[in-house]
Amino acid sequence: MVLGRDVCHSSICRGAGWLGFQKGLQGGAFVGVTFLLSAVFATAVGTGYGTVATFGVLMYPAGVILGADPVILLAAILSGAVFGDNLAPVSDTTIVSATSQEADVPGVVRSRFKYSITAAVPALILFVIFGGGESLGNAQVITELQQEVSADGLLLLLPFALVLFLALSGHHLLTSLTWGIVASIVVMGLAGTPLTEIIHIYQNDAGDAVIEGALMEGIGGYFNMAILILFILAAAHLMEVAGTMDTIKNFFLGIINNVVRRAELTMFGIVAFLNVFITINTVAEIAAAPFVRKIGKEMNIPPYRRANFLDTVTSSLGYIFPWSGGVLLAWATIQGAADDYDFLPVVSPTEVFPFVFQGWGLLIVMLIAALTGWGLRYNGKNGEEVKPKDV
Repeated sequence: MVLGRDVCHSSICRGAGWLGFQKGLQGGAFVGVTFLLSAVFATAVGTGYGTVATFGVLMYPAGVILGADPVILLAAILSGAVFGDNLAPVSDTTIVSATSQEADVPGVVRSRFKYSITAAVPALILFVIFGGGESLGNAQVITELQQEVSADGLLLLLPFALVLFLALSGHHLLTSLTWGIVASIVVMGLAGTPLTEIIHIYQNDAGDAVIEGALMEGIGGYFNMAILILFILAAAHLMEVAGTMDTIKNFFLGIINNVVRRAELTMFGIVAFLNVFITINTVAEIAAAPFVRKIGKEMNIPPYRRANFLDTVTSSLGYIFPWSGGVLLAWATIQGAADDYDFLPVVSPTEVFPFVFQGWGLLIVMLIAALTGWGLRYNGKNGEEVKPKDV
């Protein structure tokens, strides 16, 4: 969704925070609920980075006060970001993984749900078990945070729910997003949000026309990313024209030796290797996509399966490696929160990465899928997916 994080994301997070403060949750229970809420939030808005930034400001201080272990709490927020980045139809990684492997977004999301939920269930249990810490019991800060949350923010989940429904019902993603944006404007209007916060066109003192607002912030936020992606696509095209891509493909095919299990393990390894050096998950996915597509096509692995290996590995490692963009953003966010609340511990990236249970769980699930053939299909004569026994 492109209405800007400040207006939409913060409002929804305040609504999620309101849910988190209900029922008197503390310790591990609060950590478990934080994981669930961040997963829902990330799936709705389609951005793991936005999830980390907004939940780090509100849910992290609240959880620490209510007896959550700071390291496990931050890992729960990162894990929710992993879940949403991997599964949301409007996530950039979902869109890239689908389009780069010549698949439709709704079909990709439906095909990967079983992997996401298989990792999420044990992750939730682990967060509840290990999430308890020492309660600070700061009643004044709890009161301040409760004043910042509101159930009204949950209304903004309605446009996102509409986008999810339309996208998974088979409508084109642009159509789904357009209706979501229209619905967002309507809901924000009903909630009393001034139209000028969405888009504001005026003339400044110098006589120049200026366009501001959440819509322009949302578009502008992707500008630098778009330039970086264009450079990567240009580099990939040069490798294709020079024959380098085919040389690399043939090298791996020699190792694979027509064994599908080796092919899927190779795709897994290539994606993981590129994520070591490229810290922004979407960019790493774009860099890995041509290799996954070429190897997968040669081995008759269908688009959904290729897209799932590409996205699950990228979405996981983007919030696990201590130097990855998601983890560094989380670290910077809680540093900012610690400036407001001096009692808050600042968890280092090296402390949190072993406990991002959803990320590690997804990696294990996909590794098992590659080794056992769970969920494996092949391309049929007419491009349809068929079971191995039907080939």
